[in-house]
Amino acid sequence: MLPIAVDAMGGDHAPGAIVAGAKAAAAQGTPIVLVGPPDLGSRVDIGDLPLIEASEVIEMDEDGGRAVRRKKDSTLVRAAEAVRDGQASAMISAGNTGATMASALLRMGRIKGVNRPAIATILPVPGGRPTVLLDAGANAEVQPDWLVQFAQMGSIFSRHRFGLASPAVGLLSIGEEPGKGDSLRKETYELLVAAAAEPGAALHFVGNVEGRDIMTDDVDVVVTDGFTGNVVLKTLEGAMKAVIRGLLDAFASSPEFKAPADALMPALLPLYTTLDPETYGGAMLLGVDGVCIISHGSSSERAILNGINVAREMVEGDVVGEISRAIRPPEATHLDAAPEDADGG
Repeated sequence: MLPIAVDAMGGDHAPGAIVAGAKAAAAQGTPIVLVGPPDLGSRVDIGDLPLIEASEVIEMDEDGGRAVRRKKDSTLVRAAEAVRDGQASAMISAGNTGATMASALLRMGRIKGVNRPAIATILPVPGGRPTVLLDAGANAEVQPDWLVQFAQMGSIFSRHRFGLASPAVGLLSIGEEPGKGDSLRKETYELLVAAAAEPGAALHFVGNVEGRDIMTDDVDVVVTDGFTGNVVLKTLEGAMKAVIRGLLDAFASSPEFKAPADALMPALLPLYTTLDPETYGGAMLLGVDGVCIISHGSSSERAILNGINVAREMVEGDVVGEISRAIRPPEATHLDAAPEDADGG
């Protein structure tokens, strides 16, 4: 397996936590290549990890697309180029999300046939299977056929990530009935029904779902536009933090609650782990021609380690290849490949 390119300068705790997570992954047997400034080794102990040198860093507050075009020797651009050029099997960054997407899209390119890439993020379900939500922010405005592709890509991702034979795919709307929602949702619903009914289709569409269904076992993949998806994601993150904070405040509100709280803690810790975003390591940008993992800006060593493990799973499962085969019809694959073969490309 080719190494996974780790953006050593991405994230609030870079480079220390990022390199620590990369070293932990390497210790577990995952090949790693760091991407960072020439003097990275003098800033933090990188051990014997190889380094792809990059003289620039895209900051968190920069415009992603513009920064990628301007900073061609940035760590993000070099990481994406490493995947494109066959030096790395995947890339991961906890840095600027927009710049991570832009670097992957502009350097790796889209899978042929994919209209737009989408961010697939994992939502925890206490006591149940995690739910994959996409798009979580890559495309604020979408078209119905894009959402059908999101459903196909999300289903493939869910099968590989969680070992599900036939993930249940739902379309996020304001009601479960087929006629509910705006014109986008109504048209998408019909297209998803048709796509799921095609001979040999690997898409299990269960219909419309509402926000209350997302964190249940009734659905495994939830499809929506990037604007709505990002609002859902941030709302759930905030709600979970508020609930955890409320519980801790309640436990500490009176001395008489200390003993019961201490007794409950062993039972609550697994729940905390389930709800902690760092458990899942990051989201995957589906639709680009390479594995790209986007980790949270505040990622710790543990989050980076888990994100690298996700990247490795996706590489070993050939998720990009499977998406390519699912999106592109066989005749299109043949026609597209012919000119390249004739040129020896």
